[in-house]
Amino acid sequence: MSGLPNCETLLLEQAGGVLHVTLNRPDSRNAMSLAMVEELREVLAATRNDANVRALVLRGAGGHFCAGGDIKDMASARATGSTAYQALNRAFGRLLEEAQAQPQVVIAVLEGAVLGGGFGLACVSDIAITLQGAQFGLPETSLGVLPAQIAPFVVKRIGLTQTRRLALTAARFDGSEALRLGLVHFAEADSAALEQRLTESLEQVRRCAPGANARTKALLLATESEPIGPLLDSAAEQFALAVTGAEGTEGTLAFVQKRKPSWAE
Repeated sequence: MSGLPNCETLLLEQAGGVLHVTLNRPDSRNAMSLAMVEELREVLAATRNDANVRALVLRGAGGHFCAGGDIKDMASARATGSTAYQALNRAFGRLLEEAQAQPQVVIAVLEGAVLGGGFGLACVSDIAITLQGAQFGLPETSLGVLPAQIAPFVVKRIGLTQTRRLALTAARFDGSEALRLGLVHFAEADSAALEQRLTESLEQVRRCAPGANARTKALLLATESEPIGPLLDSAAEQFALAVTGAEGTEGTLAFVQKRKPSWAE
């Protein structure tokens, strides 16, 4: 795992083109401390241009994904005033922005508490798999604060009307409801089914060329902010480059020869 940072709040395991990132503060249900935020950002930066990493799997230790922000960090910030709170809050928003734009496929495996910041991380994943019994929620307003950095990503994920209901009631709901809302893609009955779904999803990712996946992800995200005409002009240019590039050449040749392309072997 050369090039990856040494982490105190995360467990890192790289195998088969996949980097497994486990939030590892089980005593606090993996609450999101500033140290964890910074370590996650370092991991994303270290893998952003790593061709050996095809996917990142985010999950939590001890039966929970993430119970939200760390109250101890908030208490420490209180001593230095509102500017410290602002910096602490915005650092998490930057993590969400960077995770959203990560070139690799980001898969969130959700168990136990998926609250606040954990909810936000789920919303920036490309594939989200949950246990039916997991507990989701945006508890911020019940604590007298607001889901400041999380809200835009939740709206993009499940729409404004559902986000308003959830954020303004701090309602809790399970994995089956998360599936109905479109927050997650799969809700599994037990841990064995959860792991099987993760295995299948990773197998599907490996069928896709990593460069093509990265450019496709960027294209899909750009549909939210760029005018359609210029976006399609740029997409046509990228398509031509891809067809004549190494992946396009290998992919079409493999299809004609009825074999797997090199990245899927």
